[in-house]
Amino acid sequence: MKKNVLIIGAGGVAKVVAHKCAQHNDELGRIAIASRNISKCQAIIDSVKAKGSLKQPAEIKAYALDAMDVDATKTLIRETESQIVINVGSSFLNMSVLRACMDTGVAYLDTAIHEEPGKVCETPPWYGNYEWKHLAECQEKGVTAILGVGFDPGVVNAYAALAQQEYFDQIESIDILDVNAGSHGKYFATNFDPEINFREFTGQVWSWQSNQWTSNSMFEVKRTDDLPVVGEQNLYLTGHDEVHSLSKHLNVPNVRFWMSFGEHYINVFTVLNNLGLLSEQPVKTAEGLDVVPLKVVKAVLPDPASLAPGYSGKTCIGDLVKGTKDGKPVELFIYNIADHADAYAETDSQGISYTAGVPPVAAALLVARGDWDVAHMANVEQLPAEPFLKLLDVMGLPTRIKDANGDRPWDQTL
Repeated sequence: MKKNVLIIGAGGVAKVVAHKCAQHNDELGRIAIASRNISKCQAIIDSVKAKGSLKQPAEIKAYALDAMDVDATKTLIRETESQIVINVGSSFLNMSVLRACMDTGVAYLDTAIHEEPGKVCETPPWYGNYEWKHLAECQEKGVTAILGVGFDPGVVNAYAALAQQEYFDQIESIDILDVNAGSHGKYFATNFDPEINFREFTGQVWSWQSNQWTSNSMFEVKRTDDLPVVGEQNLYLTGHDEVHSLSKHLNVPNVRFWMSFGEHYINVFTVLNNLGLLSEQPVKTAEGLDVVPLKVVKAVLPDPASLAPGYSGKTCIGDLVKGTKDGKPVELFIYNIADHADAYAETDSQGISYTAGVPPVAAALLVARGDWDVAHMANVEQLPAEPFLKLLDVMGLPTRIKDANGDRPWDQTL
């Protein structure tokens, strides 16, 4: 049984991960939190203690770490005797942290696909450019590496697997719908790292349609859906991590990702993009300084973690799945509703961080218990969905299903 968790990162998602690990430290053991800014790690620990999240008295400690330094990360893994590493730092860290985990033989979990700072929207499938190149090494070394186990990617992958296993003989399409109907009260802000957020939208939008990769531009393709709780929403076809693994593993001809945006966000984004302020390529100022425009924009926008206290409203994220069962057409929506205020009350974080931070802790528990300690690299849809979703039901992210028969908790139909 694996025990002791090292959390890499100190943003809003890391705060949720820390609270949830603390709530389950009877199984997960000691908790270490590491980032370049140790004061942020300590602030998370202070929040955990203030909320009384520790289930039982146990060590929770902050460390300074440059996770791009593989040797330093390996040293910290050994020093803390961590057997599970939850990487919720920047996506730029993934390959360095994965390397440290493979070299030390500990379990690796992340919530997003690896990115290279100088590259945007690389050729699909994105996992094939980095993570999947280490499939054989993880297999040979018996290292458990679970990729993209946040909400999207992550929970939505489990929803897709559940649909295929339980409700369909054949699936024609999976449309992942991501709606944040909340309000943070700021003129303009992003719900997670602005640098990562904007990079998703400045390049090509890749989707899987008719069994092939299809390219569009951002905000080119729009749909409108009337969704549970959050009502009618405008969503736009967007490139996203899970499309790149689901298209490989589930044999579904159409896999697309859609995200909701308000007109204000689109207008501000368009101006920033047209001015070149979202570029990841350095430019030289009149004073001779080399700056990256995207990093400047990130520096002047609100820290996503700072949005939490005043955030109101709800999120709705799920899979709209269409296909056939027993020769008849079937359409269902497997989804979750999360509340920003509830997330803040429990973890001092907003709902977007909450939905991303709870799933990797559920996965860590499954690794600790042995259910998901698979000794190889896997995406979430390749793992048993039922124990994961059952854990999420009691950890704050319950799953529901809406179909022609109504709206109900998912496990009522099993």
